[in-house]
Order: sequence, then structure tokens, then C-alpha cells
Amino acid sequence: MQIPIFTVDAFTNRPFAGNPAAVCLLENDLDEDLHQKIATEMNLSETAFIRKLKPGDDFTKSSCFGLRWFTPANEVPLCGHATLASAAVLFHIQKNTNSVITFVTLSGELKARQVKDHIVLDLPLYTAYPQVSQNFIHDRLSRKAAIGDLVVQDLRYCPGTKNLLVRLSDTYERSVLEELKVGAQGFLSAEKTGKVKGLILTLKGNSSGKGYDFYSRYFAPWYGVLEDPVCGSAHAVLSSYWSEQLGKKEMLAFQCSRRGGELKISLRNDGRVDIAGQTAVVLKGNLAL
Repeated sequence: MQIPIFTVDAFTNRPFAGNPAAVCLLENDLDEDLHQKIATEMNLSETAFIRKLKPGDDFTKSSCFGLRWFTPANEVPLCGHATLASAAVLFHIQKNTNSVITFVTLSGELKARQVKDHIVLDLPLYTAYPQVSQNFIHDRLSRKAAIGDLVVQDLRYCPGTKNLLVRLSDTYERSVLEELKVGAQGFLSAEKTGKVKGLILTLKGNSSGKGYDFYSRYFAPWYGVLEDPVCGSAHAVLSSYWSEQLGKKEMLAFQCSRRGGELKISLRNDGRVDIAGQTAVVLKGNLAL
């Protein structure tokens, strides 16, 4: 069996930056265990599987597909960058003729459309709430394993994604977040309750001129990903938070991992968020199974 597979760098317009995702096009149903085996073999933060929903569907002409995401360790309910990569494969490689593609996922229906040189994702928006039990998670997770002696300005928790959001003091520059050495492997022993599945570190940006509204880094060792280079689903949380903090619905964000990536954000009136990014296809091939 031959399965077409692609590696796409998401939220960047150049190879070897942004967040790489593997994308598989499934002509037929795949044995359930093979999804995880392939994702483990690819060893990227996410491997996406696009599947046809009914006989007669066509990757070039159909407008609706199933989509699943797997890390090297397990399946996840939402992945923005692998959705962007999947849309890029359909629009740019398969030359899909539709203006909007709908993906049926564990997070409901997600839509992707092309706008000039960007692909826009329609994603759910998640709210992060003030953290009541700050001492437990702050001391055992954030403080010891992540941020050391840095000053925290705000701490929030998002039950919808199980993300802990830690905002560093506005007095810090972007370089402080970029240079921070985070022992993400230590999170696993610090947090075993299952309450937290991802840690977002974020910092207010300088939006004057063409500056960024906010910066972030994202860590998810509970999913087998020590640091995710550019995370769309984390920005479904960050978008809500920073929109409230800045009083803005249109924002430009930068995730300042080593690879780095840019995201254009637009909060919608229906309680969802449009997150736009560019892509670069770096590998085309076939899995031989």
C-alpha cells in the first residue's frame, strides 16, 4: 500500500522555519493502530490524516474531508498548524477547486480558505480563567520547571484545552522569552493530575508600527512534545486572552521558538477566531506499507 505523504512547514513562508507537520492522504480507511505508528515514525509534533468521507470523494473536487491529528505519543483533539498544513496540501498540491474546505474533526467542523498568500483557519475560541489554586501549579510547574525567578504578571487556566497560561511581566523584552531555558521534561513529574496538558508562556508585544501584539512559547510534554514550535490551538486560547487585555480583535502574533512563526488573528462575531498563516512544502513522497 502506498500512502502519499508531505511535510509542510506551517506559519512561515520559508522552509525550515515555522512548525513542520506531516500530512497523509488516505484513499481508503487505515487500520486504527497504523495512525499512531506512522505518527511515531514521522516524529514531528503532529501528523495529520486527511480521509475521504464517502465513496466518490475526490481530493481535487470535494469540499469536505475527515481530519485527525496524532503526536508521536497519542491522538489530540485539536491542532492548528497541522490543519493549516493539510489545507496547504489540498489547495496547493492537489489543486482543490473549492474556495472553502471543511474538515470534520474531534473539535467539530473546521474551515480553511485562501486569502491572497495566506490560508485562514476558522477555529474555536477558548477562554482562560483566573487560576484560583495558584500556589500548587505555580510552584510545582511554572516556577520550578519553567520560569525560574522571572516575574509573573498573570496566570490563567483554560479547561477547554487544559492549558495553563503564564503571562510574564510587561517589563520584559522579547529576548527574555526567547532565551529562557525551559526544562519541559520536568513538567511530567511536577504535574500528574491530568489537569494540565500544555503550558503557554506569553509576553505583551509592541504593536506600534508593524510590531507584534504578543509573543509566546508552548510546551506539551504530556503529548510527547517538549516544545511545539508554532501552535495554532494555543493561539485559540491566546487570542481570547490578549483580545480582552488589549481591547483588540485584530492582532499579529509571533511564537518565538527556535524556528519561529507568525500568525494573523481576527476574532469573529460568532465566538470563533480566524487564524491565518503561510506555508512551505518541503517534502513530497509515499509511505510504503
